[in-house]
Formats: sequence, C-alpha cells, structure tokens
Amino acid sequence: MLEELTAGFPVLSCILFLPVLGAIVLWLFEDEDMVRTSALAITLLELALSVFVLVRFVPESAAMQFAERVRWIPALGISYHLGVDGISVLFVGLTAFLSVLVVIYSWDTIRHQVKLYMMCLLALETTTMGVFVSLDLILFFVFWELMLIPSYFLIKLWGGGAERHYAALKFVLYTLLGSVFMLVGIALLNINFHQWASLHHTDQSYSFDLLELLSAPIPMDQQILIFWLMFMGFAFKAPIFPFHTWLPDALMEGPIGMAVVLAGLKLGTFGFMRFSLPLLPDASQSDTVVTVVVVLGLCAILYGAWMALVQPDFRRLLAYSSVSHLGFIVVGLFSLNYQGLQGSLLTMINLGFSTAGLFFIAGFLYSRQQSTQLSAFGGMAKQVPLLATFFLIIGLASIGLPGTNGFVGEFLILLGAFKAKWWFGAVAVLGVIFGAAYFLWYYERAMLGPVGKAVKQTMSDLQLREMVIAVSLSVMILWIGLYPSPFLRIMNGSVQALVDRLNHGTVAALGSSTAEKGR
Repeated sequence: MLEELTAGFPVLSCILFLPVLGAIVLWLFEDEDMVRTSALAITLLELALSVFVLVRFVPESAAMQFAERVRWIPALGISYHLGVDGISVLFVGLTAFLSVLVVIYSWDTIRHQVKLYMMCLLALETTTMGVFVSLDLILFFVFWELMLIPSYFLIKLWGGGAERHYAALKFVLYTLLGSVFMLVGIALLNINFHQWASLHHTDQSYSFDLLELLSAPIPMDQQILIFWLMFMGFAFKAPIFPFHTWLPDALMEGPIGMAVVLAGLKLGTFGFMRFSLPLLPDASQSDTVVTVVVVLGLCAILYGAWMALVQPDFRRLLAYSSVSHLGFIVVGLFSLNYQGLQGSLLTMINLGFSTAGLFFIAGFLYSRQQSTQLSAFGGMAKQVPLLATFFLIIGLASIGLPGTNGFVGEFLILLGAFKAKWWFGAVAVLGVIFGAAYFLWYYERAMLGPVGKAVKQTMSDLQLREMVIAVSLSVMILWIGLYPSPFLRIMNGSVQALVDRLNHGTVAALGSSTAEKGR
C-alpha cells in the first residue's frame, strides 16, 4: 500500500469547498461588479492555496500527500478520503489557474445573469477539484456526476450557438451513459475486495478506497471485465474516438469559459491513470486491450487532425484538434512504459495552457469580429499585432514546437510509443505533421496576407484583461518548454510507482496468496 503523508491542517478540504462556499456567498450580492470582484477574489484565494500545496509538495515521491481521511459510511466501506500525489497535484494547480483566467475573461463578456454564471463557474471548480483529489471511488464518482449540473447550465444558458440546448443535453446524456458502466465496474471492485477481505479476516470487509483496493488481487477475467466497464466511463468523458461526437457540439455551442474547462482539463484520461492502470494492471497490459485502445488512440490522432484541417470555423478546428491530442495521450498511456506515462501526464497539463489558451484566443477574435469563421478574418496581424503574436505563441505550443511545453510532452509520448512498438510511434508521428499543417494553414489565412473584406477598419488590440490572460499562458508555455525539470520532478515518483505496479501486476500476487493459503 502506498505511503500517506498528512498535513497540519485540512488544506485539500479548504481547496475543495472554498469555491462552492464562495458561490453561496455570491447569492447574497445584487451588484454585478461586486459579484465579479468577489468571484475573482475567491478564485485567487483558491489559486494561492493550490500554489501552497505545490510548493510544499515533496517531489520524487510516490506518497499520497496532504491526506485527509474520515469514515463516511463504514458499513459500505465508503470514506471521505482526499490526497494528492505526482499524478494529481499538478491538476489542482492547473484547475485553480484556469478558473482565475476564466473569471477575468468573463468580466466583460458575460452580461446577463452574471451572478448565476459566476455561481455555476465556482460550483464547477469545486466538482472538478473533487475529481482530482478524491481517493475513494464513490467520492470520486459523486464529484464526477455533480460536474454535469453546472456544466449543463453553463452550456445551455450562456452558450452563443443556436444548438446550445441540444449540445448541453447531448453532453449530459453521453457522460451519464458512460458513468452507468463505470459505476458497475466500481461495484465489482468493491465485491472483489469483500471476497479477498473475507479470506484474510481483515478489519475492513468492504472498501471503495483506492489504497485499500490496491491490496486486493483481482483474477484476470474479472480485471478484463472491470477494465472495459471503467473504460466506457472514462472514454465518454475524455472523450476518446469514436465516443467523441458530443465534444465539437459542446465546444462550439457553449461559452468560452466552459470550452476552456472541457478542453483544458483532461478528466477522462486522468481517470485511466489514476484508477484503471493501477487497479487493473494485468488487464491493462493484455494484448487485446493494448491493441484495441492504442488503435483507437491512433485513429483519433489522424481523424482529429484530418477533420481540423478542413474546418473553416476556428472553434470547431480546436474541437477536432482536442480529439487528436487526446489520441496522443491515449497512445502514451498504453505504451505502458515510463516515458509514455510521463509524457502523457505532462501533455495533459500542457493542453491546459495551449488548447485552453487557443479557446481564449477564439474568444478574443469573436469579440472583435462576432465570428470565428475564417471568412471573417484575413490579414488581421496588421490590425492587432499583439493578438496575432500571442495567437502564434500559443498555437506553436499546441503543435509541439521545440522550446514550448508541447514539444516536451509529445517527444516523451513518441519515445514511449516507439519503445513499446515501432508502429505505435510511426503512425503517431503523422499526427505531428498534420497538426502543424492545420494550425499553420489556418493562421496564415486568418492573420497574414491582405486584409480581408470582412475585417473591420478600426479594431482594438489586446486590452488589459486580455493581456493578463495571454501573458500568463505564454509564461507557463515557455517555462515548461525551456525548463520542465520542476514539473517532471513532481510527477517522477508517482509515475515510477505506477510502472512498478504494472510490472508486478496482481495476478501473480493472487496466485502466491492462494498457494500460501493452501499450505
């Protein structure tokens, strides 16, 4: 069982519940400026607490740190168990960081029902944080499902497209469908633990706790079944090709703030790394599982890139780009080696800056042209040079230019893919080429060349709040690109522990345990 390190005070509980408590406080205010200022203060305090956790985090360690645990429903083995390790702690900081930027962006772009919007945004932050810090599978599932409530209203009420009601409903239904399968898998993990605990006469007969479940070996046939059940939940939420069809609609129809969260925080692929791989290591390495999942990932890389290449609308281009990037992450995860896992985890974090950053850029463009269609652009760099510059920086990070954060993650994924099987890497490399093609082609037509007929004659460049967002994202992109060592050191211990878990598996442990019992 993994070591746990507790903190002097419940900092993770503070991080978890501060936004939702802040949302309740916002209900008391009537003045919209007061609502905006309070929401920004709450997210800044949340960011400060997250930075505290990152600063105090012990790098190169596989331990669960800042752990908090209270028995919630002991008869069922459900507990309130929080903790972060190298796999999850960076997501806590990323979520807080993006929440601040979304509030800043929404300051003058959201003009109706401002209070309800900010409340939904803060509620979404709490549920997202809950997904990343929960170590009990039922607690995780509760936050996983509660995310749907603020997400639904954000897309439905503040989306700009005519199909926003359809997109909101489609997102909820797809996620719920996957969650039904995942809940069955979680129940089977609990039943397996009960059977193991009954044989070993442990104090805890039922458990949904990740660290306790890791101690209970699972027969291979059960692992395969549970893996595919869990896969459905994570694949729909990620989303992985071909379960991705809700994503373009949600990213097109929803507000920019919601698009930033959906595209920037890779919840589904985090779930694979947090739960599927360590709990089901033998199933995760079976030839059938690896082949099927990696082929889906490679299809996503190529399909997403090809679809992005022909999109005239920038937001829809980014949606398919996100599908392609998720394919890279999946290939890295199921390369099942240190480089692939490390690269996938870093890429999940990187996309929180680059893909989310490009959605902010899409919002900046829309505020000036009231459209993200290519026909509304052309030669805009002459009118808005600062916007064009940051657009290029963030876009180059998205396609993995050396010196940006995207390069470090993609390089490690490709290294892991080639190490696993040469054809994994050979196909994945094509996605890098197509990725450069769709971004650079769109950028050249939108920003360079003669000024388009639809481009306004007078157009303001980046405003102060927009500059804060663009500079903040660019600093993180260049920091990770030029000096990734601090981020890699944070995750190294947990990634190595996961590799060790995959190497040892649980079937061998089950066999030795059975033999010992027979003697």
